[in-house]
Amino acid sequence: MPEGPEIRRAADLLVRAVVNKPLTDVWFAFPSLKPYQSALRGTKVTAIETRGKALLTHFSNGLTLYSHNQLYGVWRVVNAGEAPKETQRSLRVKLETPDAAILLYSASEIGIYDTAEIENHPFLQRIGPDVLDETLTVAQVRERLLSPKFRNRQLGGMLLDQAFLAGLGNYLRAEILWLAKLLPGHKSRELNDAELNALADACLSVARLSYATRGTMDENVHHGALFRFNVFGRTGKPCARCDDPIVKGSVSSRPFFWCPVCQV
Repeated sequence: MPEGPEIRRAADLLVRAVVNKPLTDVWFAFPSLKPYQSALRGTKVTAIETRGKALLTHFSNGLTLYSHNQLYGVWRVVNAGEAPKETQRSLRVKLETPDAAILLYSASEIGIYDTAEIENHPFLQRIGPDVLDETLTVAQVRERLLSPKFRNRQLGGMLLDQAFLAGLGNYLRAEILWLAKLLPGHKSRELNDAELNALADACLSVARLSYATRGTMDENVHHGALFRFNVFGRTGKPCARCDDPIVKGSVSSRPFFWCPVCQV
């Protein structure tokens, strides 16, 4: 399943395709949304933002499209007027401008809301701060780690809980704990100051580096740093810190990869 960085990069493509261009056609598959088609034609998409794995598409008339891809949803960008390619997926949303269209396939959680009320959406009420929110600080993440809600949780499960930080997922969890030199069975309340700071910093730095550079080979991007898996999917390969083999197990019913020597 895509994690926060992948959702944000997908949103960036949608932004470049349609934001601030008049909508010439709007189409929804679900009958409950069809009344909004005429209301949205002629408006503009003013912004597209991510909240963890949800997407908020804001329109100039004060409405917002909420969508969550869940397991099977995917957005595509096509040229205006281009017929959707043959696919087993079901088209759910089409937003078209004079030169491009964005198409949402197979997502089942889609709704239209007043922009002023979107923060009351049940999903947005449940999730924590978006890990890619540039205003989120290491100090704020540390504060969440020590909060009554999370301080007694094992890190392996907590890092997958969108209520902690929205947008984290399985590969980010493994890489965060490797960078912080911690095991998934630890709890925040058991960590010393240095460990808490390292974990809080890793939560942000790993996710942000993945968003900025994953999938690129340009060594000049992000001040020369590139995102590379240090443990995820690297069973039996040498740890980048100590050369011992990476091992694979299962934590919270998901595959987990770690170094048994330098993660303690």
